[in-house]
Amino acid sequence: MVYPIGVFSSKVGLAASTLRYYEQQKLLSVKRDKAGRRIYDETDIPWLAFIIRLKETGMPIREIREYARLRSLGDSTMAGRLILLRQHKERVQAEQQKLSSHLENLDRKIEFYQASLAKK
Repeated sequence: MVYPIGVFSSKVGLAASTLRYYEQQKLLSVKRDKAGRRIYDETDIPWLAFIIRLKETGMPIREIREYARLRSLGDSTMAGRLILLRQHKERVQAEQQKLSSHLENLDRKIEFYQASLAKK
């Protein structure tokens, strides 16, 4: 099944302008119908979900673009994609550790205030 941009945009919960931006940034390779209109299919959904996960975990657009470029070249680029994902995972884990430390500090401060208020 193929979808025009408006239908696909509703299906995936992203604005049509976001889909066009992703295409412009070479994150999505969009097919066109005979009239030149963008068309999407079911195979675009998991790829788009992966792009969103990468963005939400802080991967810069330039790195997502490189991953997309390697992906478009086929299985011979799996090693390169693996390197990109491992590097990104390390950054995410470092950020996770930093946030965990911040949460511990917040917990201590909350405990301090709770104990102080309980004494009153």
